[in-house]
Amino acid sequence: MKKTNAIRTLDQLEIQYELLEYRYDPEHLDVGKIAVDNQLQIEQVYKTLVAKGDKTGILVAVVPGDKNLNLKALSQVSGNKKTTLLPVKDLQKVTGYIRGGCSPLGMKKPYAVWIEETARRQKKIFVNAGKRGLLVGLQSEDLKRSCSGEFVPIAE
Repeated sequence: MKKTNAIRTLDQLEIQYELLEYRYDPEHLDVGKIAVDNQLQIEQVYKTLVAKGDKTGILVAVVPGDKNLNLKALSQVSGNKKTTLLPVKDLQKVTGYIRGGCSPLGMKKPYAVWIEETARRQKKIFVNAGKRGLLVGLQSEDLKRSCSGEFVPIAE
């Protein structure tokens, strides 16, 4: 398997991780389906969302698959008055990743990463590993360290 930027980042930092390949289905991007198909709890599978703040620019939010991103909370913790999700058409240009393959690790530039604080309670969480059909499982503290993230309450 060809290594992604996300996996290279973890290797450089000597962080232990588990790779999980799954069949990518563009008709069913739902995190719940991915969790069930791979015998994972949905609370363990985190989605990576990219937003833009009116003051700080690009922000990355990592939230559990069973929750939604609270844009108002993201605005507050990031020092913005307003944040909006980045249009899908701009995702690859900004992050280097495509929809369904976006990872908080190894983006084109180092962006501020905000991780839902409940991730701390999970022994292992899974985030996208930088391509469709590939997840990486790691301890939440290792995710935080590898992307210079911060645990904050941003999900509802």
